[in-house]
Amino acid sequence: MTDVNTTPAAQRATEALSRPFTVRGLTSRNRIAMAPMTREFSPGGVSGQDVAEYYARRAAGGVGLIITEGTYVDHASAGTSDRVPRFHGEDAFAGWAGVVDAVHREGGAIIPQLWHVGVTRAEGAPPVIDAEPVGPSGLSLAGEPKGRAMTQGDLDDVIAAFAKAAAAAERLGFDGVELHGAHGYLIDQFLWAGSNRRTDAYGGDIAARTRFAAEIVAACRAAVSDSFPLFFRLSQWKMGAYEAKVAQSPEELDALLTPLAEAGVDVFHASTRRYWLPEFDGSDLNLAGWVKKISGRPTVTVGSVGLDGEFFQAFRGQGSPVTGIEQLLERIERDEFDLVAVGRALIADPEWAAKTLAGRTGDIAPFGAEMLKSLR
Repeated sequence: MTDVNTTPAAQRATEALSRPFTVRGLTSRNRIAMAPMTREFSPGGVSGQDVAEYYARRAAGGVGLIITEGTYVDHASAGTSDRVPRFHGEDAFAGWAGVVDAVHREGGAIIPQLWHVGVTRAEGAPPVIDAEPVGPSGLSLAGEPKGRAMTQGDLDDVIAAFAKAAAAAERLGFDGVELHGAHGYLIDQFLWAGSNRRTDAYGGDIAARTRFAAEIVAACRAAVSDSFPLFFRLSQWKMGAYEAKVAQSPEELDALLTPLAEAGVDVFHASTRRYWLPEFDGSDLNLAGWVKKISGRPTVTVGSVGLDGEFFQAFRGQGSPVTGIEQLLERIERDEFDLVAVGRALIADPEWAAKTLAGRTGDIAPFGAEMLKSLR
């Protein structure tokens, strides 16, 4: 192991990323977060000791904020795997309590990501085999008939499920909660015109398409205390529709963000595949930068941080070598965003945060696709 690096570049990383971040009652000891990544190591939807140790290793390795993998809310159609953790049931809650305790013992903060997959659910899949896929319009992300369009009763049930989960997260000792409104899952299916063809109050222009998400946020805000922050993850791209755009312009992004901020979002987590790419013409701001500029809320950036290659390569069995974070530092130094979420680089090296903050980047392990096959 090499000694702490005191070069100007190393000092720059330390100064930019080691600052604490506070929102409501949550304080992260630095600006590094662990990005939510589905791992499917929770048989029956219950997170065990191995999951607790997995997250705790990253907290021990210097991560300030852990955002858990997506976890299913209590709705029959919410999930599509019985190895993804759920956020309902006393057995699942007992598992999560162990995760929270383990992360807190290592000095980290932790929030769960609450998730409903919507129409992307595979028909006949567990955890509820006979549950029908549901979405805004009974259409797949490709625009083909699938499942059924949600009724008002369905919408009310899902809103209540998210609020119930948020309240449970606070009760279990989590430091906040993140709502998964990205990547073409249920909340995002309402946000995107490509999947939302409704003609009622939940469809139409971008402000109307935001109504369902805003109602979920408001219900969660009402279910938790004032000290409990709400994060909201959003994206332009969707699974299988990587060039999709919810907002074609800053003006449309404003129309999307304003109802969410007014409903109670404290932090926006802007998911991109490559954090350094500009979002709109005429500016080098990335999506997180634009969201912060427009909403005035703190933001989290994410997308191939610390690796030379995006995450889809892992699905093809390809690894990614370590790369520098000079652009990242430039952007956070000018307050383009507030937190940096790290994904595969933290699967590869649980001590990525500590090594980066200490200038020991030469010690960071590269990512290999085989690493996805186990929790380490």
